Amino acid sequence: MTPSTDSQGRRLGLALFWVYVALYGGFIALVLVRPDLLSLRPFGGVNLAIACGMGLIAAAFGLALFSLVLRGRES
Repeated sequence: MTPSTDSQGRRLGLALFWVYVALYGGFIALVLVRPDLLSLRPFGGVNLAIACGMGLIAAAFGLALFSLVLRGRES
C-alpha cells in the first residue's frame, strides 16, 4: 500500500465514520425530541426503537462492506 493510497483509505474511513455519527445522532435526536414515536409499531409488532436500533447495526455493517469494496479497488 502506497502512502497516497493509505491516506485515501483514512479519508474514506473518516468520511464513513461521520456518516454513521450522523445516523446515530439522528436516532439520539429522535429519542430526545419525540420519544413517544419510538413506541409505535409500524413493522408488525416490532416497535420503532428496536427497528431503528437494528437499522443502525445494519448501517454499520453496510458502511463497513462499502469501505471494504472501495478499499479493495485501491490495491
